Amino acid sequence: MIVRSFESAANGMLALMNMNDNTANNLANVNTIGYKKGSLRFKDVMQSAVYSQEGSIIRNMNENNYLGSLSVGSQSMQYTHDFSQGALTKTSNPYDVAIEGDGFFKIQDIDGNISYTRNGSFVVDRGYWLKTKQGEFVLDVNNRRIRMLPEDMEDETVFRDRKDIVIAENGNIEINSYNQKIPLQTIGIYDFSDKDDLFEIGDAKFVPRDIINNPEKFSIQQGMLELSNSNVIQEMINTINTSRNYESLTKVVSTNSDMLTTAVSVGRIRTA
Repeated sequence: MIVRSFESAANGMLALMNMNDNTANNLANVNTIGYKKGSLRFKDVMQSAVYSQEGSIIRNMNENNYLGSLSVGSQSMQYTHDFSQGALTKTSNPYDVAIEGDGFFKIQDIDGNISYTRNGSFVVDRGYWLKTKQGEFVLDVNNRRIRMLPEDMEDETVFRDRKDIVIAENGNIEINSYNQKIPLQTIGIYDFSDKDDLFEIGDAKFVPRDIINNPEKFSIQQGMLELSNSNVIQEMINTINTSRNYESLTKVVSTNSDMLTTAVSVGRIRTA
């Protein structure tokens, strides 16, 4: 019984350490645009069968006297993300865009690697390519890199300032050039059938493991950004609760250690 108590406490302490790491990561990303907070799912790692007994002897351990099972510990099973909508904040920067609803922006690094993000803090480089601040290209609905200039234009004299760039709710990009609207490309928005299978690679970017589909319920808000959905107060509360639970389990380990030491001492006296 003492050994099982040790196992249960040890499993619980390991799970709490993982939980504390997750909370620390959420706190570190409260100001990361488009960040989705992480969480841990747990499972019982051991189950001890419980049977009815007569006196102190368990007889005939079968279906007739089986009462149930007793958990003797838990461990973190799966790391998941909360993809709920983050608050939108106004920036008035025409290259900043936020997704309201489902979906992700599709981006491509210089080596051609694809990832997905909710971070719509974009910039335009000297070649007029729409990029993330980390330098990845933003892709359109046809998986092409988005260039913020008409194909037959070589410089940005077609528009007078950034305010002439208009991004519609469906992602269509237009330039208002001297009372003339010139269509460009459409920002691609992509979604996934099972978001639990998304693998985070850092900087609020994800790599999928399942089939990609196009979301139906979304709108793009120009001049706005989606903030992290990690809540500082809630994460601090999680930290406090985790610390208290960890402290309780250390006391369990200490108590069982004392009991085991006493049991060993008694055994030695009896055998002496």
